Amino acid sequence: MRRTFCARLGLSALLVTGSLALGTVPAGAQGEPAPAPSAADAPHAINAINAQVERQLGDDSAGTYLDRRTGKLVVTVTSEAAAERVRAAGATPERVSRSAARLAAAMDTLESRAKITGTSWGVDPRTNQIAVQADQSVSARDLARLHRVADSLDGAVRVSRVPGTFKREVAGGDAIYGGGSRCSAAFNVSKGSTRYFVTAGHCTNLSANWSATSGGAAVGVREGTSFPTNDYGIVRYTNGSSPAGNVNLYNGSYQEISSAANAVVGQAIKKSGSTTRVTSGSVTAVNVTVNYGDGPVHGMVRTTACSAGGDSGGAHFAGTVALGIHSGSSGCTGTNGSAIHQPVREALTAYGVNVY
Repeated sequence: MRRTFCARLGLSALLVTGSLALGTVPAGAQGEPAPAPSAADAPHAINAINAQVERQLGDDSAGTYLDRRTGKLVVTVTSEAAAERVRAAGATPERVSRSAARLAAAMDTLESRAKITGTSWGVDPRTNQIAVQADQSVSARDLARLHRVADSLDGAVRVSRVPGTFKREVAGGDAIYGGGSRCSAAFNVSKGSTRYFVTAGHCTNLSANWSATSGGAAVGVREGTSFPTNDYGIVRYTNGSSPAGNVNLYNGSYQEISSAANAVVGQAIKKSGSTTRVTSGSVTAVNVTVNYGDGPVHGMVRTTACSAGGDSGGAHFAGTVALGIHSGSSGCTGTNGSAIHQPVREALTAYGVNVY
């Protein structure tokens, strides 16, 4: 982070943000439809309905997305029975031809026949397809192979090029330092009276001890890390601080965080990081696999809330709802390109902690 924190304060505002990307930054560098919710409650209400639908339908739905024109949650289904259950939950059903199982089979085929560094794929329920992206490091030969595999899947997969290259970006919101690199904490979390912060696993892989300033006294110690496959880690505060559970908005104010949820395609989100500060965008795909050069990650979320080098490990959020931990990006400029986050609920469950 840009501010200086003394050891006693620890990372009280640190968790405050995050962004994404992955490139190491040297330390010292930078029945009836439910009524529409109010603007303040909208993110929480949308994510709550989405979670309810996921529990009730499971594989009977091929994915959900937010209709940006109406603000309503749309749930893709392949049967009228499932559609009725969606209406009862207060969402809008949409009949589609490809089931969840068929989309999962398409991703399995990509995994076995087209696992190419520099590619990512995930579910886009708005088109009932698997959306594949290939960055500029993918050769013409590999791109042709990717298209051949996609063409064999009867329209279930679409392929597009994105500028730049998929990379992890070590850095983010209010900065943390460890192993000679800079990252960002995503959210402050707790288990009983013990305080922690969660961040990207590719960051916590670098060091056991973390400080709030480059070369400063340690404020926390790593208690868990997972990368590749996942991209999350957890650090326990060891300096006696009890930091607030909020996110830095870089305008003198902070966003309180009161719950955590899985992101919904079409949902508007924000990202906060030390390099790009606060950026905005929307969710474009879920259940995303990204083939980084040092290993794949699975079950991620693709957004347009862009970042730059030095934003990794930070916070993706919608209002008071925590959504993700920044992982990586490719070709990010404004709201163009792809930004990737690790769903935060998975990390909370893995470590038995909660946002507050």
